Amino acid sequence: MDKYIPPYDITDEMLELTFEIAEDLGRLNNVGELQRLPRLRKVNRIRSIQSSLAIENNTLSLEQVTAVIDGKRVLGPEEDIVAVKNAFNAYKMLPELDPFSLEDMKKAHGEMMRGLIERAGAFRLGGVGVFNERGEVIHVAPPYDMVPGLMGQLFDWLGGSKAHMLIRSSVFHYECEFIHPFADGNGRMGRLWQTALLASWKPIFMWVPVESIIKDNQEEYYKAIALSTSEGKSNKFILFMLGVIKKAAEEIVSETHDHQMHIGNRIKALMSVMDVYPMSALELMEKLGLKSRLTFMKNYLHPALQAGLIAMTDPNNPTSRNQRYYKI
Repeated sequence: MDKYIPPYDITDEMLELTFEIAEDLGRLNNVGELQRLPRLRKVNRIRSIQSSLAIENNTLSLEQVTAVIDGKRVLGPEEDIVAVKNAFNAYKMLPELDPFSLEDMKKAHGEMMRGLIERAGAFRLGGVGVFNERGEVIHVAPPYDMVPGLMGQLFDWLGGSKAHMLIRSSVFHYECEFIHPFADGNGRMGRLWQTALLASWKPIFMWVPVESIIKDNQEEYYKAIALSTSEGKSNKFILFMLGVIKKAAEEIVSETHDHQMHIGNRIKALMSVMDVYPMSALELMEKLGLKSRLTFMKNYLHPALQAGLIAMTDPNNPTSRNQRYYKI
């Protein structure tokens, strides 16, 4: 029996976009690794979660999602709050997930939909459809009894395909939407799994909020799904997703550069007030005109320590009241 190959054509436009995205990410290496910017990582993760859930009509704002993730009380529909907590936990699983494992996808779905549907982590047992943002049916999914076989074939193709991961992950995303393997949560799982696949190619994608660009182009997202379905191949969806990924890559390069420039300027300011002798945190804050110790530690001192530009007089007791800092 021949192996299943999802219907799509690789075009010159796809190859050009693939090259441009790789080139954009290459520039990211020139401005430093996003892994060194925890605040930017957190902001982008929250953007991913809020955007992906908003596509599914979750009503919580970016500020409310941030508060939920920070453990604060938020006034809003209980189901929306649970969805945010679940999505946060599912995205936290990304480093441990094998994106080529169907069982891992089921496990992630179980976390994503815990307490929201009865069969979280299991395939559907009934018919479902894909609806656009106006609630119109744009696709009726295959019968439920075909789902295990279709998903098995899809993962077999995924693991054996030699297509570039940018294209392969987009094909998978579309096919997952077409099959609609779960009773609910298919959209958010399709987007999560494309992120997981992209991160297997470039780990930086764990922190690139591709979902926020999809949300900003939600009508085109559903249109690309509908057109691909009517044409019987996923070309339109692949091109749409490559365009989305390119824009997300451009944004993350710009944001990372700006963030590092901001940190760089603060480090320069700190270095400029340091004397030849070791100084306390309070002395440095006074010279910088800062009143908040938290701001000083987070935005000035810790980045300079991490960069290896300054050192502690007592590194074995970092919180010592007698701690002093000096230039290296």
